[in-house]
Amino acid sequence: MQPIDLTRDGTRLAVVGAGRLGTAVVGALESQPQFEMVGPLGRGAETAGCDAVLLCVPDREIAAAAAAIQPGPIVGHCSGATGLEPLAPHEAFSVHPLMTVTGSGADFSGATAAIDGSSNRAMEVARLIANALEMEVVHIAPGNRVAYHAAACIASNFLVTLEAAAERLAATAGVTRQMLAPLVRATVENWATLGPEGALTGPVARRDEVTVAKQRAAVAERTAEFLPLFDALTAATRELAGASPR
Repeated sequence: MQPIDLTRDGTRLAVVGAGRLGTAVVGALESQPQFEMVGPLGRGAETAGCDAVLLCVPDREIAAAAAAIQPGPIVGHCSGATGLEPLAPHEAFSVHPLMTVTGSGADFSGATAAIDGSSNRAMEVARLIANALEMEVVHIAPGNRVAYHAAACIASNFLVTLEAAAERLAATAGVTRQMLAPLVRATVENWATLGPEGALTGPVARRDEVTVAKQRAAVAERTAEFLPLFDALTAATRELAGASPR
């Protein structure tokens, strides 16, 4: 295969996987002159004549989806935790959007894309896709991928789990998710702007152990299943508060 001319418009890119991410990527790129989009395709679909193929499939299915592609195109995936090994023997790349994609789609602009490539050419394909999506680019080395993805899960998935716990306890007092939402949004913005120490508020940060004890008793009475979570987060917050100047 001849090297892809990344300066020309119309690089032929196939997307395999018609789920949320694959559909959103195609929707975002199909109006971009850099690409001639193909798909989203089902797994095992014909990709002959394509310059590159991007697999938007679950992590456990990457290797099988890559094996179904005939040699020729550069092949990439969108997994955060997976290295390039499942794409062998293809020239390989990865582009992981550091954001969530819902059923209503996604606006990729301004978010970060974690990329990697098995060659300079593969890396440039990953960068071309990220730039066309108007994303910031960061290269995550193979040895850092799992730690990177774990951090992303803590920041996103675990936050949802935490808010679910808060929502359930709040409901026992007649407070709804919608009432909590402005507090959550303001907290996230403060964390992004000020950092964790600057954004931290509340009785633990004030070292008000009387109030913390009352809160713990309420959690134990109303949502006892969350008591271990409350205790673990209280301990972690004490440590964070101890590191901040007060």
